[in-house]
Amino acid sequence: MMDPEVSVLLHCAVWRGLLESQVQVELSERFNRQTDPALERQIEEAWTERVSKESWLFNGMKFRLHSFCLASSCSVSPKHQSCTHPPLIPFLDLGKEPEGELQDSRQRMEENFCVTDSLQDAVQSNLDKRNRPGNQKENVDSVHALSQASSDYSESKSITAEHPSKNTEVQGTGHLLTLRLGLTCYKDYLGTNWSCRAAELCQRGEVEFGDPLALLAQPLGVGAVLCTDDGQVVLIRRSQRVAEAGGLLDIPGGHPEPKVVCERLGQAVCEQQISVDMMSQRPVVSELFSSVCAEIRDEVNIPLSSLGEPVLMGVALNHTSAGRPSAEFYVSCSLTSDEVRKLYWKGGAEAHESTDIVFFSRTEVLQLDRSSPLWSELCPSAKGAVLLYQTVKPDSERDQSR
Repeated sequence: MMDPEVSVLLHCAVWRGLLESQVQVELSERFNRQTDPALERQIEEAWTERVSKESWLFNGMKFRLHSFCLASSCSVSPKHQSCTHPPLIPFLDLGKEPEGELQDSRQRMEENFCVTDSLQDAVQSNLDKRNRPGNQKENVDSVHALSQASSDYSESKSITAEHPSKNTEVQGTGHLLTLRLGLTCYKDYLGTNWSCRAAELCQRGEVEFGDPLALLAQPLGVGAVLCTDDGQVVLIRRSQRVAEAGGLLDIPGGHPEPKVVCERLGQAVCEQQISVDMMSQRPVVSELFSSVCAEIRDEVNIPLSSLGEPVLMGVALNHTSAGRPSAEFYVSCSLTSDEVRKLYWKGGAEAHESTDIVFFSRTEVLQLDRSSPLWSELCPSAKGAVLLYQTVKPDSERDQSR
């Protein structure tokens, strides 16, 4: 099922999803966005104009997803993965068959990374799409193609025979996924991913840095496929007053917050003073997993004590905002749909962000596709989460037990 608004960057179907103990992060300024003075001026001008119209906007720091490293299904340590016939290929969203070749791109990829021909061809195919002349619709499609090319490019990094740097905690034996994170902010997101110049920035990123997303903020979001005790998946209808996808159905979600990590480490600091040096690896992973539960609590008004341990299904890309990534989780709830509905209407901390709550059976969600009327009502983040839920099936063992 292909949808131009979303694609899957990675999924964890082999393991039916990953728990917090199976995920690690590598933090580095190397994973921050690339920039130059002219771009910074454009971002500042866009932010000033936006704030003049929406004075309540706040420029909070976010984590930036640069790339990832996924261990093989037969190895639990990223440092043991092999470049020969990498087992990661089933996880890749390769898109359409290649329609041409970019020999220079292939040569560069071969010089820097150990990848299979199928992965190289996928990168080249998506880069070819960028270079086609076309109308405005095709220009929009080029952002999708560039984002997908960068997705494949990032994935190629994950199957190199490199050793994780000293900033990763490699002594453990349970880590199956390493997320490479830098820092960004909401202002940079509005001035890059959400900018009318996003396609131009993607082209510049490919030419200047060999990475279409190098100049984009790429803030990492989180979202949850929340399932009640009676087998209902929870969706909320976004308010018309929110910045994106007003009126559409969504899953509970938001962003992990670097400031929360610093505060938990006892560091009182303002947003713009935050740096990667202030944070350590495990607290960041903890924030990634706990933030999705906090969003459920604040948006749906479900107490944390009623939520199960989050299971990471994978990462989806939102191509309506130039391939913005979101980590999508499965979260079980010990309450029934009727109990959840009553709590929702009592109002949570972020009740203003939605106007209604809707329930669909797990069977309906698993069978959902683009031909379903419901699909057109879903915002991109919900579509990405549904695709991952259908692929990973994190609660399939629960079905068997029942």
